[in-house]
Amino acid sequence: MTLQLIDALLPGYGESLHHPQTSLRLHPITAWRETTSWRKDDSRLHVDAFPSRPVKGDRILRIFCNIHPRGEPRTWRTGEHFDTLAARFLPRLKPWSPSGAWLLAALGITKSRRSHYDHLMLALHDAMKSTPEYQRQGVQQEIDFAAGSTWICFSDQTPHAAMRGQYLLEQTFLLPVKAMSHPQLSPLRVLETLLQKPLVARNV
Repeated sequence: MTLQLIDALLPGYGESLHHPQTSLRLHPITAWRETTSWRKDDSRLHVDAFPSRPVKGDRILRIFCNIHPRGEPRTWRTGEHFDTLAARFLPRLKPWSPSGAWLLAALGITKSRRSHYDHLMLALHDAMKSTPEYQRQGVQQEIDFAAGSTWICFSDQTPHAAMRGQYLLEQTFLLPVKAMSHPQLSPLRVLETLLQKPLVARNV
């Protein structure tokens, strides 16, 4: 059913998707907002990046379904365009260390070596969440997703924050940049353009 939806909305992408993961979120957002660290607090605007699972430029495509049994909406905030976001935060991000990436993989902290791209995306995720002024004053709008509704986004490119809601079904896929209709719009290519250098091996 999920792949049928993707084929309908994004023709030709389905055959290139890989590493599907599914999760069921039963707890109210207010509960984990009060008990988790700021890095894991998804009520703060952020773009997705995986600390232990480098994607090496692949897109993170997520499908969400609000399955609240009593009809309550799930409320998100979404933020500014990625190119504007990246230009805002890039100057403050710490530089990538190839030796540091090797060490993280050798110790088993990451499943493979973090590419320069993965380092930047994770640093961007953390910088967004740790900047109170951006959370309060950054460009954003609120969206209510009604119970029973389904939405899809590239969560590595869409600044988002979950504000209210409970009972969510979520499925995550990875998509190679070379499989995109417009790869120049991917976070990888945007960051490479801003920095004027490649951030991963050139086969993506």
